[in-house]
Amino acid sequence: MPNLNSWLPRIIAAAFVACIVTSSVSAQQAPTVRIRGTIESVDGSTLGIKTREGSDVKVRMTDNVAVFAVVKTELAEIKAGSYIGVTAMPEPDGTQKAIAVHIFPENQRGAAEGFRPWDARANSTMTNATVAQTVGGTDGQHITVKYKDGEKNVVVPPDTPIVTFVASDKSEVKPGAKLIIFGAAKKDDGTLEANRVNVGRDGITPPM
Repeated sequence: MPNLNSWLPRIIAAAFVACIVTSSVSAQQAPTVRIRGTIESVDGSTLGIKTREGSDVKVRMTDNVAVFAVVKTELAEIKAGSYIGVTAMPEPDGTQKAIAVHIFPENQRGAAEGFRPWDARANSTMTNATVAQTVGGTDGQHITVKYKDGEKNVVVPPDTPIVTFVASDKSEVKPGAKLIIFGAAKKDDGTLEANRVNVGRDGITPPM
């Protein structure tokens, strides 16, 4: 019969490793919060934001924060092969009616690829995918987009906001600017931290 004392150090070591792995996984899966709103103050790396819902939050930007300006562009910039994000409302026939489209820079191709529920409006969706085909129609541009698990047919009405991301710096981050933070990490002490902020340039409200 094995001597328990000889196994005890191994059991303790295994438990210790399991604890570290669990803690690491928990840290990697820190909950995130999507924030839309207006910058009200900038105090060093801390932003005071009035959210779309009317609450006041503070978000600390990380030292290596990536700042992107959200700028207007044209529907003509969406071509076969473009990687885009479509904020949309589902139609009864299964198509997605766009309420905003953002064009990703080439170095962000593949970001958050797929189809999912979204919170721009009640029941809205988000599709990040590659444009397979685009054809004009009487009700707007008809775009087929494909992602790793499927495809969607999208109608983009003529008045749909079309924007793109432009890499920028903290000069964009100023009181009065509108922003969206896709995933502010909620730390154990309840504070919020962002490693990317997307700020509307020239008064633009990020439409996604």
